[in-house]
Amino acid sequence: MATELPVGLKATVNVPGSSANLGPGFDTLGLALGIYDTVEVEVTESGLEIEIFGEGADDLPRDSSHLVVKAIQSGLSASDVHAPGLKVSCTNAIPQSRGLGSSAAAAVAGVVAANTLAGSPLDDAAVIQLASAFEGHPDNAAASVLGGAVVSWTDIPVDGVSHPEYRAISVPVHPDIRATALVPNFHASTNAVRKVLPSHVTHQDARFNVSRTAVMTMAIQHHPELLWEGTRDRLHQPYRADVLPVTAEWVNRLRNRGFAAFLSGAGPTALVLSTEQVPAEILDSAREAGLRVIDLEIAGPVSAQLSRP
Repeated sequence: MATELPVGLKATVNVPGSSANLGPGFDTLGLALGIYDTVEVEVTESGLEIEIFGEGADDLPRDSSHLVVKAIQSGLSASDVHAPGLKVSCTNAIPQSRGLGSSAAAAVAGVVAANTLAGSPLDDAAVIQLASAFEGHPDNAAASVLGGAVVSWTDIPVDGVSHPEYRAISVPVHPDIRATALVPNFHASTNAVRKVLPSHVTHQDARFNVSRTAVMTMAIQHHPELLWEGTRDRLHQPYRADVLPVTAEWVNRLRNRGFAAFLSGAGPTALVLSTEQVPAEILDSAREAGLRVIDLEIAGPVSAQLSRP
């Protein structure tokens, strides 16, 4: 029988956003970014109360369909504990549906909050497994859990019955690397943007991406001078350019100036990794075109605090 949590117990989670793919590492490479959502979860006597501030406050549901709530319930079940009621407060800074890991951050925040309330019986691998299940791939969620850069992968069971296993390892990031996000003022659906991808690719393009993914893992750790080469891709960005023309334009403009720019996740954000500041005139032009410019540090792992009644 599940242990019932005491009323008044509260967990506060600070979870970073993330970027996935990093160019060639489709559904594999991820990077935690210094923009954070804060989620407070308090055990109450009964019911469900949800408060939302900041990004998504006008759009996100305030019932059990909210992703944070779903993730909390998943984490409580995995930890074998029960909450008679919950008060959930979300203060969101990560732009919603922009390719900066807002959904993965919500899933991670919920699982980590539940785990914290339960006394932290789940390790990082278990948190990654539970949070990744909501998206079907672990790159964003693993980055938010572990911080820094990650290499992630999915083990698909051959029996067709068992659940996929989502796994990841940390990759240290060169201390001089910084990120700049150019965020358009429109949303992009990951599922919709995935639909433009072909079902088959050439051996030549596959080989190209394998090599650039290998380059990228070295560039981000030890050789930032290789970031431009390491972010080249032939598997997804060329196909998404037609449905994300604004992003494609800015990625090309930045790459033509020698900056390692790429589509962040499924977009529409364009992200730049560099060891030097992007020139002010480029960023001013982006702002004039209606893009939001965000300078970001590389983030550490998700953090949580427990408050007892």
